[in-house]
Amino acid sequence: MPGVWERTKNIFQAKANKVLDRAEDPRETLDLSYEKQLDSLQKVRRSVADVATARKRIELQASQLQKQADKLQDQAKSALGIGNEDLAREALSRRAAIGDQLTELKTQHEQVAQQEESLIATSQRLQSQIEQFRTKKETLKASYTAAEAQTKIGEAVSGISNSMGDAGAAMQRAQDKIASMQARAGAMDELLASGALTDLNTPVTDIQAELDKAQAGTQVDRELAALKAQLAAGGPAGALPTAGAADGTPGASAVIDAAEEPDSLNGAGAAEGDVATAAGTATIEGSTSEPATADDTATGGTKQ
Repeated sequence: MPGVWERTKNIFQAKANKVLDRAEDPRETLDLSYEKQLDSLQKVRRSVADVATARKRIELQASQLQKQADKLQDQAKSALGIGNEDLAREALSRRAAIGDQLTELKTQHEQVAQQEESLIATSQRLQSQIEQFRTKKETLKASYTAAEAQTKIGEAVSGISNSMGDAGAAMQRAQDKIASMQARAGAMDELLASGALTDLNTPVTDIQAELDKAQAGTQVDRELAALKAQLAAGGPAGALPTAGAADGTPGASAVIDAAEEPDSLNGAGAAEGDVATAAGTATIEGSTSEPATADDTATGGTKQ
């Protein structure tokens, strides 16, 4: 169990460090370090000021004690001048005690002075380091800003930035939708043309659909008959007859020129001749008929 807890804690710490690394800006971190160093320098300077204040207080106290010692010296002389030796001895005793205090104050003054000098040296050294750090900090910030700008420009040029990537994805989606709609439109056209779907604008009934289907079959039969007629007449085998109009009239390929084809046609040709007569073309009937003249052909008549 302790091992699982330790692993879980390490995983959370790793995830948190990764998130913090992405959110951390080196420029802001450098500025924060510089501010912390400035705070440390301010603390050292305050310490120097406090030590200097203590030194000055010792000096003032020593000065006051020295004045008292001098005053006691004068009082001892005055007492000896009036012949009062005991009073002179008391004044000298007090002066000696003040001398001991002055000696102790002198020792403290030397220690405080040394601390002051050490703090001043530390403050100067720290200030110099901070100035160097500030210069390096600004250089690193400028380098990071330049690298960041260059990276963004490179991403924009290569098209891998977020905005360009979104634009490319949107364009690709639009192309996919266009292709899908084009395919759907083509499929709908094919279904409408085949009759699988009806057009809502021009609805077709079942009867009309059957009539259209029968008409299409009739047209195919007519074209087949015309093709047989061409083959029987010795026409080109590869040429297909032209589809007729909507009313069922055969095309010009189904017409046999009477001046060039005097021979008779078979039963299928006779049936085709009836259709050609309705269209105004010349038709030859029977195997013993004479060829039609040019006048008869022009007028659409039939010569027996």
